[in-house]
Amino acid sequence: MRRAFALAAILTLAAAQTAAADAPRLAVPIDCTLGETCYIEDYVDTDPGPGQRDYMCGLKSREDHRGTDFMLPSFEAMLTGVDVLAAAPGTVAATRDGMADTPVTTATREAIRGRECGNAVRVDHGEGWQTLYCHLKRGSIRVRQGDRVTTGDVLGQVGLSGMTNAPHVHLGVRKNGAIVDPFHPDDVTQCGQQTDGGLWQDRPDYTRAGLFTAGFSTAVPAFDAVQSGAARVRETTSDQPLVLYGHVFHAQPGDRLTLTAQGPEGEIFRHVLTLDDPKAQLFRAFGRKAPATGWPGGAYRGYVRLMRGATLLAARHADITVTP
Repeated sequence: MRRAFALAAILTLAAAQTAAADAPRLAVPIDCTLGETCYIEDYVDTDPGPGQRDYMCGLKSREDHRGTDFMLPSFEAMLTGVDVLAAAPGTVAATRDGMADTPVTTATREAIRGRECGNAVRVDHGEGWQTLYCHLKRGSIRVRQGDRVTTGDVLGQVGLSGMTNAPHVHLGVRKNGAIVDPFHPDDVTQCGQQTDGGLWQDRPDYTRAGLFTAGFSTAVPAFDAVQSGAARVRETTSDQPLVLYGHVFHAQPGDRLTLTAQGPEGEIFRHVLTLDDPKAQLFRAFGRKAPATGWPGGAYRGYVRLMRGATLLAARHADITVTP
């Protein structure tokens, strides 16, 4: 019988002054190629007060975010089965399984309170060090409490359980219960300094650019409406245009934005544009008018992807329901 997580006691955000000499050296905890079939979206929040910042003082974090998120670019990728891997040798301290792979909504938040990590594995590495792997696919966990694992052993698969709306694995690192940023392990509240590699065997590259959000609308929205969230439409009628937008930050000249949308009968558009003169923040939108007979009723999903050359920097999705 699998042991449930007792997360409340260890999820205390504290400056973790670490003795890095006794720390495990971490491998990437997911079977993918960074910049091709996955990417890092969010890092540990280094801002000790309100607001958020990543370890390079950038925008890639969220308020009180306590780990590193390795994202898949689509739900379709999750369905193929992507393994979550042990980042370092250790002993399985706890597991949890059985939670549904369902995007969180305002209606389901209360039901998962205390289980925000979803289906998960916690590994003990000794000397007070532990790693936590969250949001695994239901039924995919391959290890049990007490199992010994080595670096690269399969723990489970990337899923959609717990407090998430997109498929990814959240890697949390802790020393004696305190949160550690593996990119800046000596002090979780500091930012702006590249360390010699942190706790990583081979530190993943960092880029400032990313996507705040993607959304559907029924017309090209105003930028202030994109920024505030007022532009987002989640349900529309079959005679309305479908417009997909992406909100970008810190792009470089030559970066490319791809906007695609699919409905019940397949792809409805695909548009690629080059950002020749990007600003610190911008948005781009593309869409189609409704066909003469109207859009088929049902669920539509759009993806916005930000590319630099052949490297995937970020991806966001948006959903809308069309009613006849």
